[in-house]
Amino acid sequence: MPSNKTFKVKKILGKKQKQNRPLPQWIRMRTGNTIRYNAKRRHWRRTKLNL
Repeated sequence: MPSNKTFKVKKILGKKQKQNRPLPQWIRMRTGNTIRYNAKRRHWRRTKLNL
C-alpha cells in the first residue's frame, strides 16, 4: 500500500476499518444470544482487501 493514496482508496479503507469491529453486547441481548459474533470480521494479515 503506497503512502500516497487516492481519495477513493482512502475512503474504502476507512469504511473497512469501521466495519471491522466486534458485535455490540446490546445486540446479543436483543437477539437472545442467537447472534454471537461478527461473521464479517477481518484480520489484516489473513484476509486481504485486494485494493
